[in-house]
Parts: sequence; C-alpha cells; structure tokens
Amino acid sequence: MRIALDAMGSDRGPAEMVAGAALAVRDADVHITIVGGEEQIKPALKKEGISHLVDFVPTSQVITMHDSPIEAVRKKKDSSVVVAFELLRKHEVDAVVSPGNSGAVMAAAIKFLGRLKDISRPGIASVFPTLKGPVVVMDVGANVDCRPKHLFQFGVMASAFSRIMYGIENPRVGLLSIGEEGGKGNALVKSAHSLFQSSGLNYIGNVEGRDTFVGDVDVIVCDGFVGNVCLKLSEGLAEAVLAMLREEIGKTFKARMGYFLAKQAFSNFKKRVDYAEYGGAPLLGFNGTGVICHGRSNMVAIKNALLVADGLAKHNVNDHILAMLENSKSALSQFEENNVPAGAA
Repeated sequence: MRIALDAMGSDRGPAEMVAGAALAVRDADVHITIVGGEEQIKPALKKEGISHLVDFVPTSQVITMHDSPIEAVRKKKDSSVVVAFELLRKHEVDAVVSPGNSGAVMAAAIKFLGRLKDISRPGIASVFPTLKGPVVVMDVGANVDCRPKHLFQFGVMASAFSRIMYGIENPRVGLLSIGEEGGKGNALVKSAHSLFQSSGLNYIGNVEGRDTFVGDVDVIVCDGFVGNVCLKLSEGLAEAVLAMLREEIGKTFKARMGYFLAKQAFSNFKKRVDYAEYGGAPLLGFNGTGVICHGRSNMVAIKNALLVADGLAKHNVNDHILAMLENSKSALSQFEENNVPAGAA
C-alpha cells in the first residue's frame, strides 16, 4: 500500500516523522510518500538514509494547531495536510497519516473525498488497552453534539475496524453511560440504547466508565465530547501512574531492589499503556483511509500509525462498514419513523 505521511503537523517536528517512516519502510512492505517542507525534510531523509526508499512531495505551508480547521484547509492549499489528501483523491496514495490539527484532517478528508454512503458524520476511533485485549472507543473528539443515529453509525464503523484489525468476528458493542440499566443516561443515550437493541450489532447494553479497561466489551460508543474526555483522562492517568511509580521506587533501597527484580514487569506495563504502541486513531466514515496521530507522537507511534493505515487500506475497511450499514438499514429506518419530532413533516 502507498501511504502519504503529513510530516509537518507534529509537536516533535519533521525529523521525528521521517524517523518513524524509516522504521516502517525497513520493517514492513509499505510505500511511503512524505509530504512537507523541503528544508526540513531533505536533511532528515539524508540522515535516516531512506531517500531512495520513499517518495517526497514538497509543500510551502503548514496548518498549525491554532488554525481554524475549515478556514485553513480552504486558504492553505499548499499545506502538507491538504496536499496529502489531494494525493489520496487522485489515487496516488491509498491512505493518509497525519499528526497535525485533527479538525483540519477531518475537514480535508470530507472536502476532497466526501462521506461514505449513509454516514452522516465521520468520526475518530481510538484503541484503549484492557485486561483482556484492545477495546475500540468511538467517537473521541470529532463530533461533540450527536443524535442517536450518529452513535449507531459510530458503533457500526468501530465494529468493522475491530473485526478487520483485531480479528474479532462479532465484536461486542457497549454504549457508554452512567449505569448499566437501559433507563440510565441522558436523553441521547437512552434513545440510542433502543436503536442499538433493534440493530443487528452484537449489542450488550450500557457500560460504565469503570468497565472500559476490564475487557468484557470490544467496542464502546459515545459522543466526541465524552470520548475525548475519556481519552485525555486515560492518557493523563497512565502518565501519572508511571511517574508515581518512579517516585516511589526512588525513595528507598528496598524499593530500588524490588524494581531491579521486577524490571521486566514494569517495562511490559509501560509498553502496554503507551499510546505509541497503538499508532494512531483511524478516521472512519469518509470515502478513503486516514489515521490521525497524537501531536506528541514519537517515531514508534508514527511507524505503528503507518502500519495501521496500511492494514485498513489493504483490508478495505470501508467495504465492511458499508456492508454492515446495509444490514442495519431497516432497523435505523424503523427507529427514525418512530421518533419523528412533533410537527415535523
């Protein structure tokens, strides 16, 4: 697969992005097109020794984290994000990976490729570690105000991703709420609960925040406001726990000896909760393949994001999403017929 890498949007700079590309091309059969500023990219390519292994498309503009996404995509036509999605639109690449402004990535994806049929709002999925295996949470930031059908579509898209990337034939889907009972939650969750119940998805009911890391569910659905809070809280908690462990280990000789004996266990734990191991968050629901990376992504995270994008493109995740939507179309239509607002036509 051919993957375009936006090398200009990260906090760590283009050199780290190129280093991640170097890891990917050396470890896997993936063809990478690096998009970004020539002055920054060419020295990094020379340093990594991969000029002959990747393609390079120079750009003159950068969309920053502070830019208004839609306005930036419209005005900065030679930015790395816009050019990368132009390459995807022209079928010169099969997927795009970007650690940049997630709103701009979403805006560019929709502008140049449009939404998938029957998808109202594309969303961002994220993979969380659990005691039993990965869980896919969607949406984690793209859509803060949602309707029940949007949550349902998130469930379909996340289920397709879970099936393709993790081999789970019939992913268990849970709706994030404040209680397991179907009557718990706000109006959106209660309404979405009844829609999920009538669908063909393997819906197990409401799940609470404490269930996220247990591993008894494969997909957790929520709106982007709640999902983003969960994502940032989880990242912060993982970092805080590691920092607390380091602080406690350094306090006494016995603690340091204990760490020495359990060093491998601590190393395994750190790897298990490190977002870099999961690459990036797939942008699902647009007519293409895209992966959004954390702004602080290191070379390992970029490498893994490139491999995630390669897997999604290779296995045609959008075809699976469309097939699952078709199977659930009658349930969604029936739900919408029964929930027409008073006074609506």
